[in-house]
Amino acid sequence: MTELKEMTCVPCQGGVPPLTAGQIEPLLAQLKNWQVVDGHHLRKTWAFADFLGALDFVNRIGHLAEAEGHHPDLYLTWGKTEVQIFTHKIDGLSESDFVLAAKIDQIPVDAA
Repeated sequence: MTELKEMTCVPCQGGVPPLTAGQIEPLLAQLKNWQVVDGHHLRKTWAFADFLGALDFVNRIGHLAEAEGHHPDLYLTWGKTEVQIFTHKIDGLSESDFVLAAKIDQIPVDAA
């Protein structure tokens, strides 16, 4: 099986069901400390020493998201960044959500 971080996000055309709990489990096992919330979205939070560190991380995620054509919800506050990912067209999780999360995990973090 190809590692998620080596895959590319695939645009969702809609009309497909969100992943089931059984499909989510092996994908989640490939991620670093992400949570599945209500079977609907992925969430992870990072801590930073200051605002600029958190902002820099958000900007790097933004560049990755543009390159992958898959865009997470990003929350930025002093010393903290939270990322939530789900596929809006199906209002739930798709394989691409896990691919993006795995790629985000590869971004170097200067955490506090």
